[in-house]
Amino acid sequence: MSSPASPASPASPLLYFSHRHASFSTTLTDCRKQGELSETMFDEADAQFEARVTESCKGADPIACGRGCATCCSLRVTATAPEVLRVARHLRERVDGDTCVRLVRRLFEADGLTRDLDESERVALRHKCPFIDKAACVIYPVRPLACRGHASHSRKACVQAARGQIDSVPHSVAHRDARSLIQNALQSALRDTGLGWGAYELNHALRIALATPDAEARYLQGEDLFADAQVHEVPAHEMAEGFDLIKKMANTAVPAVRRNVAS
Repeated sequence: MSSPASPASPASPLLYFSHRHASFSTTLTDCRKQGELSETMFDEADAQFEARVTESCKGADPIACGRGCATCCSLRVTATAPEVLRVARHLRERVDGDTCVRLVRRLFEADGLTRDLDESERVALRHKCPFIDKAACVIYPVRPLACRGHASHSRKACVQAARGQIDSVPHSVAHRDARSLIQNALQSALRDTGLGWGAYELNHALRIALATPDAEARYLQGEDLFADAQVHEVPAHEMAEGFDLIKKMANTAVPAVRRNVAS
C-alpha cells in the first residue's frame, strides 16, 4: 500500500493547495455568517506556513534573518484583505494607545511617500516600514505572508542590495514557495466565497481599514473596501484563470492520490 502524500509535503504542492483552499473556503463561509474574521484561520495559516518551511528547509543553508534586522523592510509589501484587517485589529486591540497613535501617524506619512510606487521605486526610495519601532517589528506576530515569505541566506548581501551595490540576494526558495502556495489558496478561496480577493499595497490598504468604521463587517458583507489600493501588475482575469487552472489540476490530483492509497 502506498503512503498518502502529506498536505505539508514539499513534493505535493497541488494536494497542499487543495487542502488549504478547502479549509479557507469553509472558514470564510463561517466568517461571513458571523460577521467577523476568525483568528483560528490566521493561526492555522501561520502554523501551515511554518510547518511547510521547516519541512522544505531540511538540509538547506541557514536563514540569516533575525530580530533587529530590518534591512529588507523598505520593500513594498502586498497583502490580502484579511491580512490587512488582521493588522488593523492588532493595532487597535494589542498596541498601547500612545504607541498606536505614533505608528498610525507614521503609516500616514509613509503612505503619502510610497503610494503608487512600484517595487523598484520603493527600493530606490529606501523608506523604512512605519512599523519598525526601536529596531523591532511591532506587527511581527500578524505580519503578512509577503513578509514571512521573504527570507535571506546572507545578511551581508541584504545590506549590499539595500545600498544598490548588488541586484540580487540569495533568498530562501522554501519561504517564497510556501508564501505563494498559501496566499494563492487564500485568494482563490476569497474569490469563490464572493469576497475581495486582490493583492493590496499594505500601507494604503491599512490606512483605509483604520479610517473605515466597521471595516471588517463591511468587507465580509461583500464590499471591496481596498479596491483603490489594489496592485494590478498581474491582470485580475489572468489571476482568476490561473486559480481556476490550479484548482482543476488539484481536483485531478486528489483522486489519483486516493487511488494510489487504496492500491
